[in-house]
Amino acid sequence: MSFLKPYFRQFGKPFAAAILFLMLEALCDLMQPTLMSRIIDVGVANRDLDYVFRFGGYMLLITAIGAAGATMRNIISSHVSLNFGTRLRSDLFRRIQSLSFDSIDKFDRASLVTRLTNDVTQIQNFTNGLMRIFVKAPLICIGSLIMAIRLNPPLSLVLAVVIPMVALLIVFNMRIGFPLFAGVQRALDRVNGVSREYLSGVRVVKAFNRVDYETDKFGMVNDTYQEASTRAMRLMSIFSPGIMLTVNLGIAAVIWIGGVRVDGGHMQVGHIIAFINYMTQILFSLLMISSVFTMFVRAKASAERIGEVFAEKDSMTVRDEGQLQQASGQSGSISFKEVSFSYARSETVLRNITLDCRPGETIGVIGSTGSGKSTLVNLIPRFYDATSGTVKVDGQDVRNIELKSLREKIAIVPQKAVLFTGSIRENLLWGKEDATHEEVELAARMAQAHDFIMDCPEGYDTLLGQGGVNLSGGQKQRVSIARALIRQPSILILDDCTSAVDTSTESRIKEALREYAQGLTCILIAQRMSSVMDADRIIVLDNGEIVGSGRHGELMLTCAAYQEIYRSQTGKEARANV
Repeated sequence: MSFLKPYFRQFGKPFAAAILFLMLEALCDLMQPTLMSRIIDVGVANRDLDYVFRFGGYMLLITAIGAAGATMRNIISSHVSLNFGTRLRSDLFRRIQSLSFDSIDKFDRASLVTRLTNDVTQIQNFTNGLMRIFVKAPLICIGSLIMAIRLNPPLSLVLAVVIPMVALLIVFNMRIGFPLFAGVQRALDRVNGVSREYLSGVRVVKAFNRVDYETDKFGMVNDTYQEASTRAMRLMSIFSPGIMLTVNLGIAAVIWIGGVRVDGGHMQVGHIIAFINYMTQILFSLLMISSVFTMFVRAKASAERIGEVFAEKDSMTVRDEGQLQQASGQSGSISFKEVSFSYARSETVLRNITLDCRPGETIGVIGSTGSGKSTLVNLIPRFYDATSGTVKVDGQDVRNIELKSLREKIAIVPQKAVLFTGSIRENLLWGKEDATHEEVELAARMAQAHDFIMDCPEGYDTLLGQGGVNLSGGQKQRVSIARALIRQPSILILDDCTSAVDTSTESRIKEALREYAQGLTCILIAQRMSSVMDADRIIVLDNGEIVGSGRHGELMLTCAAYQEIYRSQTGKEARANV
């Protein structure tokens, strides 16, 4: 929960101001029953109308002061809680962005969405409640106890029985309720996870007629969420009436004992009315305290989940900015020296990789699925840190280079084309925010995307759905390539980014890249051998190790793994053409 300390410092003063206005409001509420008893016992008993009017005026004045305090408290509490929630959500989002891939992989994506939305909202609502009823309820409760004891000590013995019973109920409520509400949040995670998975793969679901299966799967997690929520709310429905019953029994005891004492001449009627009013205030205060603990339990569960993200120790250590170097202005040499890597809780993916990429060289990387091709290039922009060995860019260890500076000189076209909601132009400008229209068009032409973009209704200003849903797979890949080219990087990484593009279009893209990539270090990962055959050098990976390096002709003579890939691919093509 230590992540909340900065917010205490930032919002402490307005929070304290809201509490002061709340205390004023509570004080005004506590004075009313005493004034009413004076009106009954003195004004009404003596038939003194002036006394009644005077003290009635006092009650109206105190009510007006209490209303003014409540208004100010509402304004401040709304301002503080909304700003606190906005700041917390932004800081949590920035924290998630700052985590390395290895750390993010420890959290389910749907769980992170729930933490950013529902969990932050729970804490925001609790903070708002603190400045509204959560602090007022204990103040009213304690104040009513003090006023009732001062008003009539013998009757306060009833409170000595009622209050411990209610306190016991609240303690049980907290101890049983916390794990239940923590379970509710986990169930909500699963609902969000299934929803997210379905929406991202809705075309596949419909194509395979699995709508009923997905409906049943969602129904199962939705029912689990309902059951978890029902268990938690059922508990609340037991404790709140229990508290109300206990306090109402106390009020009945006060009326009975007070009636006996009035009949014996030991007590005035106004004291009984005032005492009942204080008991009623105590009742509602205790009910509010019960709801406070209910919300506290939910907020505590949410705060712990958010705290897990803030407390996550990033496996990728980042030094202080003063100790980091800016990326060199040289043009794109890359060096791997005895690099090994494994993902968390998994076997080693890369083993003793030693590789040098010279500036301006085009390196093809090929290998079977799962051989570590994408993992290898992910170490260059430092998405992950090598388990052992060093990765250098322009002679500098990537761990000593400022991340922003390092990644500005690298452009990546990922294996899965990722586009964002917005226009095609806005997606291309991700590569270079201040690019001119001429630069945008040139990059699109090199990626063979210009023609289909111009065929769209609004050209470069055509709006794309989420993930570029209104483009084909090949079109999305070409837009992704154009986005990388517009950056004019020193190092260009193409991670099997032409798998959905036909062979002739791929040839035109490669031809444009050869002209564009003069002096540019290009790493080309591919499944198809034809995509890397004309590279300056081809690296063959097998089971995380380099088993071959050289040109196509050399590898056909010396590398058994490369020969096997060639035979498997040409064999498939031969059978396909028969």
